[in-house]
Amino acid sequence: MFVAPDPGRMRLRNSARAVIGVAAAVALAEGCGLSQTASITGGLAALLALFTVLDADVRAQRLTTALLPVAGFPVLALATALHGVPLARDAAFLAVVFAGVYARRFGPRGHALGIFGFMMFFVTQFLHARPGQLPELFAAVGLALVASGAVRFLLWPIERRTPPPAAPPGLPGTGLARPTTRQAFQATAACAFALGIGQALSDDRWYWAVGTAWWIFVNTASRGETLVRGFRRVLGTVVGIAAGLLIAVPLHGAPAPTAALVAVCVFGIFYTAAPSYSWMMFFVTVMAGLLYGLLGVLHPGLLLLRFQETAIGALGAALAVVIILPVTTHAANDAWIQRALHCVRACTAAALDRLAGDPDADPAPHAAELELLLGRVRMALAPLVHPLSPLRARKARARQVLALLDDCARDVRGLVTVAADPQASHDARLAAACWRVEAAVEALTAPGATTELATAPHPRPAAAEPALAHLHGLEHTLVALATPLRTDPRAPLVISA
Repeated sequence: MFVAPDPGRMRLRNSARAVIGVAAAVALAEGCGLSQTASITGGLAALLALFTVLDADVRAQRLTTALLPVAGFPVLALATALHGVPLARDAAFLAVVFAGVYARRFGPRGHALGIFGFMMFFVTQFLHARPGQLPELFAAVGLALVASGAVRFLLWPIERRTPPPAAPPGLPGTGLARPTTRQAFQATAACAFALGIGQALSDDRWYWAVGTAWWIFVNTASRGETLVRGFRRVLGTVVGIAAGLLIAVPLHGAPAPTAALVAVCVFGIFYTAAPSYSWMMFFVTVMAGLLYGLLGVLHPGLLLLRFQETAIGALGAALAVVIILPVTTHAANDAWIQRALHCVRACTAAALDRLAGDPDADPAPHAAELELLLGRVRMALAPLVHPLSPLRARKARARQVLALLDDCARDVRGLVTVAADPQASHDARLAAACWRVEAAVEALTAPGATTELATAPHPRPAAAEPALAHLHGLEHTLVALATPLRTDPRAPLVISA
């Protein structure tokens, strides 16, 4: 968590901004005289707006933020209206689950709106909101979005100077195999299981099981990824419950220290979300305990119930991905690795064009996309490199692939830096080296490719020729990748989960 790369301190700045945005939302709600329930709802709405709106440019982020009430307000109204009608409430919740996951096919905006809609239903269960509270809940959410938007787009517009790279789209597919459709059915089935078993365990806190099942499906693409994410969620929850017993319970909901610790948790959620899902869940669990303390309902038994409901939700997610329209871990791995390799080729070609004098050629966006794709590769390979994986040989091969892809990324970053230097000159040898890199990628990604690459890598040039050195580094790394990727086809890199 503490040594993960943070280029430009983006995670640090984004986390600090989130604390300011959530604090501003809660302060505005309190200043307007809204109830504690409404203030908590506003704080959570601000957190969600800052956490889930991830469009590629600031204008799109503003539009998505403005559209959040379109998804959230009808769900809030529906959830509060059905508070006293359990069967209708449960059916509506599952419909919101399906629609929220299905909306991910519309890209980052659909993803954000789907999460916001789901969480508005979840929050009403968490706070036991009644229909009479609906006007102030609307007011709190509206104020929260105004406050968090002002912090994000006016007070501290981080993305204006450093636009975030576009998130890589999901894996291709059609019909029920399409990721969003498949996951919509999987998540709905998992949440239905969690809802039924969760209510048998507790009529009041069953929603934790549903929330667990829902969030496990966010940003996963295969059975293995989902199972590992479920394990990490349970692990983070267990550690968070232990911390809650030591921190939240003794506070008894004291406002000042609770508010300070909630701010720490908000920072931790944002700062650890990318490098460690378990640590993120730790901070989510501690924050939930602190909020229960504010509501005056916190006790050790409630934290134990939280663990039980989380385990039920994780079990529901595991059963759903194993039984319903499964996508094997190996299939997801192969697709993400190939996309990363194609991105390496695109970046190399753009850098060569830039060095040749084309002012419109820019390898930087491809390099940024490569970083995101490597993040997806790491997530896809997580089931195999997990400490509990018993497949030692394949674990070693997966780690080798990750290390070599990291080497590719390092040479790509170096090549981009050289290409950005206006004094860098084009060398005829660069074109030949670039063609060899492209041939190496083609040999690794073409259907039916052989174990050996067509040509052996050329000797590395002197350090005084940085562009050529990076190209040769890429060539050597791609040749080395042939071994773990093209070993015995009867033994895939990652066994189906």
